[in-house]
Amino acid sequence: MAELKMLAIDLGASSGRGIIGKFDGERLTLEENHRFASEPVTIAGSFNWDIMRIFHEIKQAINKCALSADKDIKSIGIDTWGVDYGLLDRKGKLLTNPVHYRDGRTLNIQPEAFRTVPADKLYGTTGIQFMDFNTVFQLVAELRDNPELCAAADKLLFIPDLLNYFLTGEKHTEYSIASTGALLDAKARNWAWDIIDAFGIPRRWFSDIVMPGSTVGPLLPSLRDELGDIRANVVNVAAHDTASAVVAVPAKGDDFVYISSGTWSLMGTEIPEPIITDSSFEYNFTNEGGYAGSIRFL
Repeated sequence: MAELKMLAIDLGASSGRGIIGKFDGERLTLEENHRFASEPVTIAGSFNWDIMRIFHEIKQAINKCALSADKDIKSIGIDTWGVDYGLLDRKGKLLTNPVHYRDGRTLNIQPEAFRTVPADKLYGTTGIQFMDFNTVFQLVAELRDNPELCAAADKLLFIPDLLNYFLTGEKHTEYSIASTGALLDAKARNWAWDIIDAFGIPRRWFSDIVMPGSTVGPLLPSLRDELGDIRANVVNVAAHDTASAVVAVPAKGDDFVYISSGTWSLMGTEIPEPIITDSSFEYNFTNEGGYAGSIRFL
């Protein structure tokens, strides 16, 4: 077969990189083509991601393909950390820089949230462990602190979906990244509308859930012109970085445990259906989405 070339954009909490993958039908080779620091910024007391700088660096990685023998890449995929998001207005414009999950707005917010939706109800639906920066808790803070911003918002996109939107103009929500927010029904693999409604989060904010492996779309014509006429399609990878890492675990059967060491050190397994029990609730285990609708239990 002809060599297949792909560009992977891997964004972590402190750095990002572009990786060219080349597959000849038998062997996959990987080569880094771009690396950069991801440095959050504090604005008016809020700790934010510098999302425009991150997008600029993604464009640099794509442009380096155009200026090399890798101009014929067929696809571009982006994975990132979980939980954080951007809000778009009705014209598709980003309303403000995405807030960093380490921002203090959600400090000790769980008791406030649990007065609206009890902890056992939230976990029983989403299967997601409780951490102050979960998207659901960020949105409780957002609605409380920024009502005017929320009224102007039309769509919520998690960070990889937001970057895909910048590249293509298409608005979707990939399954694995959506699962990190405690807003997804773990069994139905769709939005937990009862939870969303109970917290007063507008339904219009949420886009269709799509699975990893699906196509987002081609680069916007303006970006193709800017970046050297790259004709690659943007695809939905397992957009949560841990989900993409687990896809690469070289296990040949179902009986395995993985350890993922990055910004976080994580240990878990991959199973077909969520485990939501009194014990998993007590010990704060989580059920995050993986490739092909799987569950990463960790």
